[in-house]
Amino acid sequence: MEPGTPDHMIREDCAPRRVLALFDAKWTSMVLHVLATHLGGSARTGVLERSLPGISKKMLIQTLREMEASGLLSRHNHGTVPPAVEYAVTPLGRRFVEPIDLLYNWARANADALDALVARPKSSRR
Repeated sequence: MEPGTPDHMIREDCAPRRVLALFDAKWTSMVLHVLATHLGGSARTGVLERSLPGISKKMLIQTLREMEASGLLSRHNHGTVPPAVEYAVTPLGRRFVEPIDLLYNWARANADALDALVARPKSSRR
């Protein structure tokens, strides 16, 4: 595909698809949003878990590990007993906060549009 052609804009490795894949995981954007906007950019695991109603500890740990591996967060083990682990938004992660906040603010302002959506059928896969 040639740059500038319509096909170039939708290929598998195009920027929009890559950013959507990054936030494909249910909790990634929410963890980043809460850390950056409500917790001052860093927090311990327990604080994060309490700040995200509905997330299981297992899912939180999995999400944090994935975000650390992608470079959105850094992990600092304080080396104490009991263990104290703190996660912080990296400079790269901060670059993703603005578009997430735009989307979240839009959602708050347009809750009626979200309410009007027809519920999608649940997947039949098990």
